Amino acid sequence: MSTVLFDKLYTGLNNVLDLRSKQHALSAGNIANADTPGYKAKFIPFDKVLGDALSGQESVGMQTTNAMHIEGAGSLSNPKVEEIEAPEWAEDGNSVVAEREMARLSGNSLLYGAVVRGVSQRLAILRYAASDGKG
Repeated sequence: MSTVLFDKLYTGLNNVLDLRSKQHALSAGNIANADTPGYKAKFIPFDKVLGDALSGQESVGMQTTNAMHIEGAGSLSNPKVEEIEAPEWAEDGNSVVAEREMARLSGNSLLYGAVVRGVSQRLAILRYAASDGKG
């Protein structure tokens, strides 16, 4: 891909879309497991992941295959997924709160749509330039 046409902003917007898609899958999985005893709700801490990426501190993604491994911070392509502990009063140990997950899905969908519109506008500008201003 040409760095003139597809700069860091374009790449960054695509990374944000990937992260939003992963969050949507996590939220859908949380809702699907709302009645599973011991299930811990999962989410991507966007502020931290994107903040690290913007400050140039994106770390190398690591996966742990054993409980004794040291956790990595994650990266844009493989973000760290955090789990929410169940409150003490949850008899089955499940930490999924349907209202929280629906709010997360709604907010995530809104932000995903905003980024899609941004990418579409950038591509429209390229299309306009490629057609010598005739399209």
